[in-house]
Amino acid sequence: MIRLANLDRYYQNGPTRTYVLRRIELEIRQGEFVTIMGPSGAGKSTLLSILGLLDNAWTGQYWLHDQAVHDLPLRKRVELNKRTIGFVFQKYHLLDDLTVYENLEIPLSYRDVKPKERAAIVAETLDRFQMVGKKDLYPSQLSGGQQQLVGVARAVIANPKLLLADEPTGNLHSAQGEEIMELFTRLNRQGVTIVQVTHSEKNASYGHRTIRLRDGWIVAPEGAGLSHAGS
Repeated sequence: MIRLANLDRYYQNGPTRTYVLRRIELEIRQGEFVTIMGPSGAGKSTLLSILGLLDNAWTGQYWLHDQAVHDLPLRKRVELNKRTIGFVFQKYHLLDDLTVYENLEIPLSYRDVKPKERAAIVAETLDRFQMVGKKDLYPSQLSGGQQQLVGVARAVIANPKLLLADEPTGNLHSAQGEEIMELFTRLNRQGVTIVQVTHSEKNASYGHRTIRLRDGWIVAPEGAGLSHAGS
């Protein structure tokens, strides 16, 4: 489903090139539940943004659903994102001038779901996340945990083929966090491919395997040496 080859991400400051990601080689199969871990500044969120087609300033090759993303113009990348990807942002990224209901409706409008069907799906989602009483509130009227729940609900509402989550339980209390991880597990069993970034070993245990980043490089399991050894 996903394949990255020789992918780099860097910032250019005059003659100086600062790398955030280096020579990333990665394959994720359809239906996998993968965790990305590493210390702060390792490049985890940057890698997730690239997978989600939100960061386009990279070099290398990226295939998603057998499409060569590196050959697609920006407009086609945006369309691919809207059709197939759900993203849980660490900072929520809710639209401040829209209500909870309207924030949830947006991904459905991208997929050309008819208004009557959209209303039914949003109502079911509000009920599932126990947010019916908050449907007419704006993000500024919600707590951080409530905004996080809306962000998760928005990411999954349109049944994306690929779900990307950046610290999805970071602002939730433990019971809510477990509910979200159980939801991810159910979605994964239904065929959704999931990639999460987390610092939580407990959250990582829900996945099939863990990819570890350090200083922008993918590192091999402990004792196996670094993936860029000898470079």
